[in-house]
Amino acid sequence: MSAEIEIGRSKRARQAYSFDDIALVPARRTRDTRDVRVGWQLDAYHLDLPILAAPMDSVVSPETAIMVGRLGGVGVLDLEGLWTRYEDPSEALARIRQAAPEDATRVLQEVYRPPVQPELIRARLAQIKEAGVIVAGRLSPAQTQRHWRTVVDAGADLFVIRGSAVSAEHVSGSAEPLNLKRFIYELDVPVLVGGVTTYTAALHLMRTGAAAVLVGQGGGASSSVRQVLGLHMPMATAVADVAAARRDFMDESGGRYVHVIADGSVGNSGDVVKAIACGADAVMLGAALARAEEAPGGGYHWGSESRHERLPRGYRSHVGTVGTMEQILNGPSDRVDGTLNIMGALRRTLATTGYADVKELQRVDVVVAPYDPS
Repeated sequence: MSAEIEIGRSKRARQAYSFDDIALVPARRTRDTRDVRVGWQLDAYHLDLPILAAPMDSVVSPETAIMVGRLGGVGVLDLEGLWTRYEDPSEALARIRQAAPEDATRVLQEVYRPPVQPELIRARLAQIKEAGVIVAGRLSPAQTQRHWRTVVDAGADLFVIRGSAVSAEHVSGSAEPLNLKRFIYELDVPVLVGGVTTYTAALHLMRTGAAAVLVGQGGGASSSVRQVLGLHMPMATAVADVAAARRDFMDESGGRYVHVIADGSVGNSGDVVKAIACGADAVMLGAALARAEEAPGGGYHWGSESRHERLPRGYRSHVGTVGTMEQILNGPSDRVDGTLNIMGALRRTLATTGYADVKELQRVDVVVAPYDPS
């Protein structure tokens, strides 16, 4: 058990760690980078890269979803985003990019006001499917019951239910909540669900039958959940706790393996490596891919929390542009900050620590070594 710190006489708290607080330790053996593997298996699908592009309009359009899929990952389209509200969202995107900082939140609220159109959900998913890559779409828990049939009928391969905090037991006195266990049981499509940041919440989600759980509160670099709601869990501790829930659920279920996907605070290649070292099978990248030349945000980044009509909990942040999507994922790199050739860095870490694949890297030794990235 982790040692607790006394906050005051009536409150104690557990020490938790971010990715910036930890580092990996090289092992006694090294490998050639040509002898390591970064691919993984998600349900029935083999993926060449342990990467999912976050369902954020600054990152994933139908075109970039196809691009990420052809590079070996999965692009998850936000099915409540601009591409399902507008036939052509280019004007809305331009308004977001061009808004003055003090007006950005108001502009986001305005451009996301038109309703989601089911026929556009079908059209966008069909466009991705025609390209021959894995089709993944995201809905929030609040909208899942309204649109899930459209998503499934459109041929989605992976169904993502993603919010800032998703639980297996939502209590509501005014509306019938989504029963995740019954919903997932009746669905033929693998479901990825999150965010979750604690052992107990993750264990309950795993019992619903989810194929994977997303660790984090979403938003990452564009989130203000901590400032607005006071909620936060450093990601290194969150991923390690959820990985422990996966281990215990395997014993409880007789061997059923639920994938753990780090979703948040994964901004560069070092964070990717440390997320896997803490127990993640893969990572969901937002800001890291919003820096691509092809990203629809044009150097800006925002998430679904940023556009809430009554209580926005995120920013439109400027992340800049560093290279193409292929350079960000597979290189080559001419930068030393971990924003390019993320998979090359992962392969180099595997080689340096002596592990053959990403699953083995979860066994690497880790030290607490805080540093200020600034």
